[in-house]
Amino acid sequence: MKKILFLSLILLGFSVTAFSQSSNVRVSGHVRSNGAYVQPHVRTAPNYTNRDNYSTKPNVNPYTGKVGTKQPDYKYYNPAPRRSKNSFGF
Repeated sequence: MKKILFLSLILLGFSVTAFSQSSNVRVSGHVRSNGAYVQPHVRTAPNYTNRDNYSTKPNVNPYTGKVGTKQPDYKYYNPAPRRSKNSFGF
């Protein structure tokens, strides 16, 4: 019984982590430099790939129901290495 509970908690942790990494970002309405107004909308959080964007094939935008039209770029998330802080905090 303890093993089942432990495995359930681990799986729950993985699912919560996976869900939180694919969060959405609200974009406020704004005016572009060419004078066009962009209405407020929701988009996927920025990252280094377009594979998880609503506009990429075969993804579907859950808010509009539209199927993506862009080709996936096959890039993988590879952030720049972090610089360690010294004892002075920089």
